[in-house]
Amino acid sequence: MDERIVITGIGLITPIGNNLPQIRKSLIDKCSGVTSLEVKRIGKQFAGCCDYDRYQHQTKKQVRVGTQAGNMATHCSMDAILSSKLTKESLPSDRTGVFVGFTEHGSNQSSDAIEVVNDNDGDFRFWSHHQNAKIISNNPSGEVAITLGLKGPHFCIGGACAASNISMIQAINALKLGDIDLAIAGGVSEAPRGFGTFMSFKSQNALAQHDDPARASRPFDKDRNGIIISEGGAMYTIERLTSAIKRKANILCEIVGYSITSDGSGYVHPEVDGQVRCMTGALTKAGLEPEQINILNTHATSTPAGDIVEAASINNIFNSKTHVNNTKSFVGHTMGAAGGIELAGNIPSFADNLIHPTINIDNLDPECDIPGLVINDALQVSQPVQYIMSNSFGMLGTNTSIIVKRYN
Repeated sequence: MDERIVITGIGLITPIGNNLPQIRKSLIDKCSGVTSLEVKRIGKQFAGCCDYDRYQHQTKKQVRVGTQAGNMATHCSMDAILSSKLTKESLPSDRTGVFVGFTEHGSNQSSDAIEVVNDNDGDFRFWSHHQNAKIISNNPSGEVAITLGLKGPHFCIGGACAASNISMIQAINALKLGDIDLAIAGGVSEAPRGFGTFMSFKSQNALAQHDDPARASRPFDKDRNGIIISEGGAMYTIERLTSAIKRKANILCEIVGYSITSDGSGYVHPEVDGQVRCMTGALTKAGLEPEQINILNTHATSTPAGDIVEAASINNIFNSKTHVNNTKSFVGHTMGAAGGIELAGNIPSFADNLIHPTINIDNLDPECDIPGLVINDALQVSQPVQYIMSNSFGMLGTNTSIIVKRYN
């Protein structure tokens, strides 16, 4: 089934807002969501944390026996459904698939459980009998399916920091194959909730340092020195165009291109070749030339090496006709949720022709000098935005790109 695929709803939890209008305003107004967080055993660290009602879509019992990632996935999924003019009761239960990308789920649950036992003198009676269901890798998607009473396929995708994009691509493929009629897809991150993630990046000297937390995430700046660990979630309702038209859905955009590649080389250091093949693959699938992409949202995490590699990859393909921006400069790195959150923040450009900037660039790194980079202030363009590409890359050489098109 080679049908057109569209996005009809978005549910979000981010450090700069929990719905698209809030998030868009923060991006245009240059409002950072990075603050300080007290992390057990490590002390105060910069982080992007979210404030939302955990009980809005789950009962107290579900929240207690579930996980932060599962709660976020459920919250975002329900908001996506409602924004798509659907209800829990109107969903095609056995024909709806749930696809949740994540980075660190499970390790946080285990370390938290160990901490509880240690705090109680090693008494394993404090080890919850719910722990097995908390740590398994399909917990977030399972919580969505259980809470919404869905009987179609559900699974989680551990695609590192590219997980959101990968889950959306798998959802697209399932729709094209005819396996499902509606997909709820995206990603979540509970990274700041456990000290293990902080320790891992700290041991690599990869955590950002700055006098002001709001200015610590600074991709492409010459003085950048590491990432901000953040939490958040982004889930989309994705369906065939024919289905969306039939039920008179509000179509936000059409997904026209996507690609997944692997570097096949190192564990951490990215490669230009893999990223170039990925972006080129997405362009080929969409039938587009590079200059037709109006906005390219970068993966850049504010690490010294990673930003240079992505800048080189972009300059290998694109020129100044493509405007380039970065969302992590506002929210930090939301890990498995990054791709979903960052794409969502740019979708309103189809309506307002505004391009949100990359903030905190005081001294542009010459090795990151990308023609078309929108620096520090939003850019109003005169021509309608037609195509947006969003990159998400991950450890162990995972590369993803998604292209969406203005629907008209």
